[in-house]
Amino acid sequence: MTIPAPHSEAVADGHPMWLPEAVTGELRDRTVTVLGEGAVLDTLRAEVARAGMSEVRADADLLIAPFDVVEDAPEGLGPEAFFHRVREGRTVIAYGGPNGALYGWFHHLRHLARGGGELASTQEPLHELRMLDHWDNVAVHPHMGQVERGYAGGSIFYDDGRLREDLSRVGAYARLLASIGINRVTINNVNVGPREARLLTDDLGTVERLAAIFRSWGIRTHLSINFASPLTLGELDTSDPLEPAVQRWWRDAAARVFTRIPDFGGFLVKADSEGQPGPYAYGRDHADGANMLARAVAPFEGLVHWRAFVYNHRQDWRDRTTDRARAAYDTFVPLDGRFDDNVILQVKYGPLDFQVREPISPVIPGMTRTRVALELQVTQEYTGQQQHAVYLGPQWSEILAFRPTGDDATLAEAVQGGIAAVSNVGSDDFWTGHPLAQANLYAYGRLAWDPTLDPGTILDEWIALTFGADDQVRRGIRSILDDSWRTYEMYTAPLGVCFMVSPLNRHYGPDVDGYEYSAWGTYHFADRDGVGVDRTVKTGTGFTGQYSEPWASRYESVDTVPDELILFFHHVPYTHRLHSGSTVIQHIYDTHFAGVERVDEMAVTWDELEGRVPSDLHRRVGERLAEQRRSAIEWRDQINTYFWRKSGIADEAGRTIY
Repeated sequence: MTIPAPHSEAVADGHPMWLPEAVTGELRDRTVTVLGEGAVLDTLRAEVARAGMSEVRADADLLIAPFDVVEDAPEGLGPEAFFHRVREGRTVIAYGGPNGALYGWFHHLRHLARGGGELASTQEPLHELRMLDHWDNVAVHPHMGQVERGYAGGSIFYDDGRLREDLSRVGAYARLLASIGINRVTINNVNVGPREARLLTDDLGTVERLAAIFRSWGIRTHLSINFASPLTLGELDTSDPLEPAVQRWWRDAAARVFTRIPDFGGFLVKADSEGQPGPYAYGRDHADGANMLARAVAPFEGLVHWRAFVYNHRQDWRDRTTDRARAAYDTFVPLDGRFDDNVILQVKYGPLDFQVREPISPVIPGMTRTRVALELQVTQEYTGQQQHAVYLGPQWSEILAFRPTGDDATLAEAVQGGIAAVSNVGSDDFWTGHPLAQANLYAYGRLAWDPTLDPGTILDEWIALTFGADDQVRRGIRSILDDSWRTYEMYTAPLGVCFMVSPLNRHYGPDVDGYEYSAWGTYHFADRDGVGVDRTVKTGTGFTGQYSEPWASRYESVDTVPDELILFFHHVPYTHRLHSGSTVIQHIYDTHFAGVERVDEMAVTWDELEGRVPSDLHRRVGERLAEQRRSAIEWRDQINTYFWRKSGIADEAGRTIY
C-alpha cells in the first residue's frame, strides 16, 4: 500500500496523528465480514464503514471472526490476541475476544502502511495491563496548571472546573489509544486536590460519561484518589486504614462507583509522597493502606495501583548518609509478600524521577512476592518538555531489555503487574505540542504490547502511518529522531548526573545547583576535586547493595561501572579516565559541544523537508527546533563553564567554554 503525502486535516478532533484517512485508502470499496456482537465490535463495524468498506455475509475480502470459526486459526487465543493472515488477496483476522478483533484491525492497517504482502502471524500482548495515567486537574491549579507536567495545552477532559461539553475529541483519543493497544486510562492527576477528590462522589457522573467513551474502544477507566478522602470530604474525622469506619467508607465508595460503572478499573494512589496524605499519619505502613483499598474494590474485581514514589523531600543537603535513591527500596521491599493480590505496586523505572539516564530501580526485581508494574514517562518532563525532539523508544527498549539478575528474565518479563506511563497529550491542535512527540505515545503503546520490538522499526511504522511513503521524509525524520535521546543526554546531564534543571522554571533549562542545596535531595556533589555521588557499600550510601548480582558488584567498582552511570554511583576526580579513554572533564566538554552540533544538523534536515510535509506542521516543528537549539547552547555553555570553574582544567581542544 502506498499512502499519499498527507495534508493538514482540519478536524475538530485535532491532528489525526498516525491515523489519517489516507491509511485506509486501499480498503475503500472492498468487502468485509465481521462476526460477533457487543459494544467493541460495534465500534469495529463503524471503523470498517469509515474506511469505505461494505459489510457482506460471505466471501468478503476481509473476514474478522472468532478463532473457533476460522479455518486454520490457532486454538485458544486469549481475549486480546488475534491471528492475522493475508493470502491470495484475502485477509483473515481471527480473534480471541472483542478487543483482539479491534487490535487485529489496526494491526492490519499498520501492515498495509508498510507495504502489505502475504503473511500469517499470531499476536498477543505480553502484559495484560497497558495503562496511561493522565495528570489532568478538573480545575486549573494555581501551581500545576490545567495539566501537571503537561506540555501540550489544557486537558482534553476538563475545562473551567467541569467536564468539557464537547467530548468528541475524547472519542478520537480513545480510538488512537486502541490502535496501539492501550487498555487502561486514569483520568485525573495523582496529586489529588479537593476538586479532583469529588470525582469519587458528587462528580461521579463525569467519570461515568468518560468511561462510556473509553469502554466502546475496549479501554477501562481508573481514578486517582486522595487517601484522606474520608476526612477531607468532611464525613469522618480520620483516614486511619485500620479504623472500621474508614474501611466502611471506602467499601461504600467503591460499591457506588462500580454500581454505576461496572467495568471501572480501580484506584491509583500516591500516598505519603511529596505532601500527599497516607497511612504514615496513623503509624501504619503502605501495605496497611493499600490492602484497605484493595479489599474495598475486590468484590468487583477492581485493582489498586499504589505508587512506590515515596521519599523524604525535606532532607538536609549536608547529610550525605541520606540518599533519595534508596528510599523506595527501603520502604517497600520489607513489605514484600504482605500486599493483597489485587494491589499493583507501580514503580518508576529508575530510583529517582524519570531522569534522562538512571539505573533500573532495584525495587522491581526486589519485590518477588508482589505484583509490580513498571512506570514510564511519555510526557517529557526531564527530556525537553516537548520543546525538544527526543524519541524515547530507545531508552524504553533498553529499560525493558535489562536483565536484573544477569542471565534470567528481562525486566519486561519480570514485571507481573503490567506497564503504566504518564501521558503526553493535551488540547493542542497537534495533541502533543511538538508534532514529533507523537512518536513517543505511539512507541509506548507498541512496546507495552511487545517489549521486544525494535524501536527503529516502531519509528518506521509511525512515519509510514503519519507521513506516507515519501522516502525522503522517512529518512529525514529517522535521522532527526533515531539518536535524539542520546543527543539530548549529550548536551544536558552527563554520565548519570541527575536534576541539573531549573526548579524555578518547572524543570526546563539548566541550573546546575538548582536542587543541590535544597530539601529535595543532592545529586552531583561537585567540588574542586571531582563530581558524582558515592553510593557504594564500602564508602558511600550503600545503594549499590540493593541490587542483585552481577549488578551489585559491577556498580560498586569504579572499574566496572558503565561510563554512562559512573557519576550516579561514584564520586571521581575530573581526571578519572573512562572506559571510552576520555577523562570525565573532557567527556563533559566534548559531548556538550557535539550535542549542539547534532541539533544544528536536525534543523538543517528538517528545513530540507519543506513542501513534503504539511506547512503548519513544518512550521511548528521548525519553531520547536529553533528553541531546542537555543536551549542546547544554553545547556552547553552553562554546564561547561560551571565545570571549568570547579575543576580549573582547560578544554584539550582549546575551545572557548566561558
